[in-house]
Amino acid sequence: MDELSEKESRKMGSQEISNEFKTLTNSQDLNTLNHLQHTILGRLQDSNAVLTHFNDFSEHCFAEISGDINRNTRVLKSVKSDLDYIFQKLRSMKSKISATYPDAFPEHSVNEVTDRRPDLEMPK
Repeated sequence: MDELSEKESRKMGSQEISNEFKTLTNSQDLNTLNHLQHTILGRLQDSNAVLTHFNDFSEHCFAEISGDINRNTRVLKSVKSDLDYIFQKLRSMKSKISATYPDAFPEHSVNEVTDRRPDLEMPK
C-alpha cells in the first residue's frame, strides 16, 4: 500500500511540474516555431532535390564531353611540342646566320628574347 501511494505521489508531482512548465511557454509561439521549422525543412528538401538533379545533369554532360576534352588536350600538347621544336630550330638557324653574316639582322633583333608565355602545365 505504501508503494502505491508513493507511485501516485510521484505521478502527481510530475504532473504538477509538467503543468508549471506549460505555463512558462506560450503555445502559440511553439506552434509558430514548429510551422517555421517545417517550412525550412521543406525548402531544404527542395534545395537538396534541385542540387541532386543538377549534379546528375553535370555528371551526364561531363561524361559526354570528357572524350572531346581528352582528345583536345592531346592535340594542344602535340601542337605545343611542335611549336617548341619549330622555335628551337628557328633560333638555331638565326644564330648560324648571325655567325655567318653578322650584318644580316639589325642589332636589336639579335638579343635573346625572353619567353613570356605562361607555363600551362604548371598549376597556378
